[in-house]
Amino acid sequence: MPYLGEKIKKLGFGMMRLPMIEDEVDIEQTKQMVDLFLEKGFTYFDTAYGYINGKSEEAIKTTLVDRYPRESFQLATKLPAWAGAKTADEAKDMFWTSLKRTGAGYFDFYLLHNLGGNRTKAFDEFEIWDFLEQQKKKGLIKHLGFSLHDKADVLDEILTKHPEMEFVQLQINYTDWENDKIESRKCYEVARKHNKPVIIMEPVKGGSLASLPDTAASILKNANERVSLSSWALRFAASLDGLITVLSGMSDLDQMKDNLSTMEDFTPITSEEKSVISKVQEELDKVPRVPCTDCQYCLKECPQDIAIPTIFGAMNTYLIYNNLKGAKGHYNMFVARNGGIASKCIECGKCEDACPQNIPIINELKKAASLLEA
Repeated sequence: MPYLGEKIKKLGFGMMRLPMIEDEVDIEQTKQMVDLFLEKGFTYFDTAYGYINGKSEEAIKTTLVDRYPRESFQLATKLPAWAGAKTADEAKDMFWTSLKRTGAGYFDFYLLHNLGGNRTKAFDEFEIWDFLEQQKKKGLIKHLGFSLHDKADVLDEILTKHPEMEFVQLQINYTDWENDKIESRKCYEVARKHNKPVIIMEPVKGGSLASLPDTAASILKNANERVSLSSWALRFAASLDGLITVLSGMSDLDQMKDNLSTMEDFTPITSEEKSVISKVQEELDKVPRVPCTDCQYCLKECPQDIAIPTIFGAMNTYLIYNNLKGAKGHYNMFVARNGGIASKCIECGKCEDACPQNIPIINELKKAASLLEA
């Protein structure tokens, strides 16, 4: 039987990293990107209430909604109830703000944004689940789902509690597929168990898989010198079953052209190519990093509620891929926004006493504060 989104082409335009001129979206270049994307037959656009401080949703109105028939594309956005809302009314107002900014009239796909950790409770306390179901009944939402940054058991619990959710958006890429902290494969399998189609985010891991260390990049180049590094990542993700689409956060016209060249005549990844990717992962595993296993013993002891494992995850994005922009983006979204920043450390040493890996946590937090809070 056909599933939700089966006929949607498997590249979505993620509008979180749009081209910028200083602090403003480069509208003219974004128009060119939108035009080319639609010209090639792709139709799924993804934004969120908080992307570029709301400027992403505003840019969608100017570059897409005001210029093309509404039925010619699918538009998705997201509501982050945990991001600054102090009351249910403030959280619910995010929906109406997104509707006004985009001028879309309705949303084809609407998501509760970034469930997991302590964030999920905001949607429960503010009764966002019921509120969005009401908007769906009114026709303002066609399909309702959620995005998640957490582990498979959390996803299973949410989908069991909320079977009315029609789809899930998950972080999936070849370096996170077997990652014990992210559990891409396990989360994907949980979604399939619940018969929910999947939207993939971060297939290129925030750009990290487009700028691999030389030793890893050479493996892919030797296998096929004619294609980009990011094409391997996109094809890995898009080869999975049950997908609505694979989002790529394209930030200039050249990235758009490269992704379109990969996905316009998409061919699933072969078993031989999977073996090549396995060699890349083995090479990446050799790169020195903060050896945090996310056991979270340190969290139980920290009097400052510093998000130590998450901070080390952001640091490893920099250490492994030399991707400072991606590391800062991860830090700002999952650490700074929730107040657990590295510079709050008072050097009490309780975390180091609890750490089974004997990580010099105090020193590593100093490095993180200097690098990621600058």
